[in-house]
Amino acid sequence: MNPKKFFAELKRRKVYSVAVAYLIGGWALAQGIAQVLPVFDIPIWVVRLIVLLIVLGFPVALALSWFFDLTRYGIVRTPDLDARSINTVRSVRDSGGDDSSEKSIAVLPFNDLSPSKDHAYFGEGIAEELQGALAKVDGLRVAARRSSFWFKDRQAELGEIASKLNVGHVLEGSVRRDGNRVRITAELINAGDGFTIWTETYEREMHGIFALQDEITRSIVDTLKLKLAISPLRPARSTDAYDAYLEGLFYSDKNTEPELRKSLEFFGQALEQDPKFSKAWTGIAKAWLWLADAHVPPLEAYPKVRDAAVRALQLDDQEAEAHVYLAEAKRILDWDLDGAEAEFNRAVVIDPNSTPSNYFVAALYAARGDRDKALTFLCRADRIDPASLWVSNFACELYRYFGLYDEAITAGERALQLDPTFAHYGEPSLAALYREMGRFDDAIALYEKARQFTG
Repeated sequence: MNPKKFFAELKRRKVYSVAVAYLIGGWALAQGIAQVLPVFDIPIWVVRLIVLLIVLGFPVALALSWFFDLTRYGIVRTPDLDARSINTVRSVRDSGGDDSSEKSIAVLPFNDLSPSKDHAYFGEGIAEELQGALAKVDGLRVAARRSSFWFKDRQAELGEIASKLNVGHVLEGSVRRDGNRVRITAELINAGDGFTIWTETYEREMHGIFALQDEITRSIVDTLKLKLAISPLRPARSTDAYDAYLEGLFYSDKNTEPELRKSLEFFGQALEQDPKFSKAWTGIAKAWLWLADAHVPPLEAYPKVRDAAVRALQLDDQEAEAHVYLAEAKRILDWDLDGAEAEFNRAVVIDPNSTPSNYFVAALYAARGDRDKALTFLCRADRIDPASLWVSNFACELYRYFGLYDEAITAGERALQLDPTFAHYGEPSLAALYREMGRFDDAIALYEKARQFTG
């Protein structure tokens, strides 16, 4: 092995860090033993034996640090660095690259034009429902919700949106709600030339909102000259329950504990109106998942994640996100990795273009040391959700873990460009990467920025 590459591999596998930590800890322990044990009349040969075991443990610790790593996903085998990792990333990107025959679209949140300006949640909810419906159309690639909604209130040009999301069309619109009347305007724009290729304004009573969403979806599909599979009729749904659900969905994408708890209230209201509303149970599972660790002790939160996900799936086994949240509960509460993998794979089969499905299954395969699968699903999540801060930060962390530093820097710096104030509630991944690469000034600057924003 090339000596330069060998020493770089020692650094990547954190052998240096373990060696320094072991020497300092071992020396301190030996000093303490030598001072304390004789006080209790412990034979000197016991002291010598313990010191000898500490010395003999040093090469064992170095060997273990070469093969294993302690990560946020637990103790995992450190993957070998070879051309296969890079080839996996490139092959997934090539297979998911631009196709001249592929149609693509981003659905932006609809602007709230209501007199009281208090229906932003409704505009976002309508956009998300349309996004979900369009994602099921064969031959149409749809940018994920988090990426599309990132542009809300940012006054970005159409060309910038299309470029960052890598789409050929953009759907935007507005909603105006006054009492039980709803007015929705939708506009489909060709991102290549900026021209509107379809637009329509609809006025309906709230009880006709579901048929209206289907009508808009069909119009877009027809305009793009795609085929829309015949979907089964939607079950009768209470409009009050649906309205509460959309408001819960709005708050479930926030980061603070009060907002996440408010989403639970709205999802609960939706279920009071319609006890068979499976998506409301999925929303409850989602809210408790994001409350876990950061705001609520895991042993309190994850049983509620599991209960809500199970209830959602009892009502509708096709709820992909519910399978994701059930998988996370199995992974965290039971350490049932096989059961979690089965749930994740089920979610991917149901909705292969879902960010949560690909995001979480990538983390699982990383924890299991399955590099190729982890990178495959990571690249898919990155392609589906290119403007997501969480996906970009996660990609930086995972690429760094697999020793793909160029890809890690690209992902980490993209997260920084999307939002310079963004910092993960743990160690900033890009800062850790800079530190490993010896770019200490850059790492310190990011740590200082994270400290300023997180306190």
